[in-house]
Amino acid sequence: MSEQEKRLHRVCFTGHRPEKLKLSEAEVKEFLEVQVRQAIDDGYITFLSGMARGVDIWAAEIVLKIKNEGKPTHLICCIPYDNFEIRWSDNWQRKYRELIKQADIVTYTSHEYYNGCLQKRNIFMVDHAARLIGVYNGEPGGTRNTIEYAKKRGVDIKLL
Repeated sequence: MSEQEKRLHRVCFTGHRPEKLKLSEAEVKEFLEVQVRQAIDDGYITFLSGMARGVDIWAAEIVLKIKNEGKPTHLICCIPYDNFEIRWSDNWQRKYRELIKQADIVTYTSHEYYNGCLQKRNIFMVDHAARLIGVYNGEPGGTRNTIEYAKKRGVDIKLL
């Protein structure tokens, strides 16, 4: 299967960190689960998570939950640089590391932090997906940039 054909069966996620969300964690997770299940029904089987706190990690947890139900899904963790999680709370670090252990593929878009490395990761995910599921509060930043890039690339977008 060519890379273009694989892309047609992939979904990526974008969204804010928990402190920037205007909705509750439960509301966001409910939206994500509905969208992931719909994506699977629509023929998408591989999900790319940028592994940031909040939307990315919750989405990855949902993908693995559904996989454990027996659905043929795959999780790719797209990490922007080595030790991305090192400054997070113990709870977020634990979730992050557990997801990496269970992922089908873990890929790094850089090994060192630099200005722009998060955007490089976001571009990588959009370039390798045909649908984007996002949680967006309307403010400028990485989530908006990722959505705008996905629009330019003709990616199907599902937003909360």
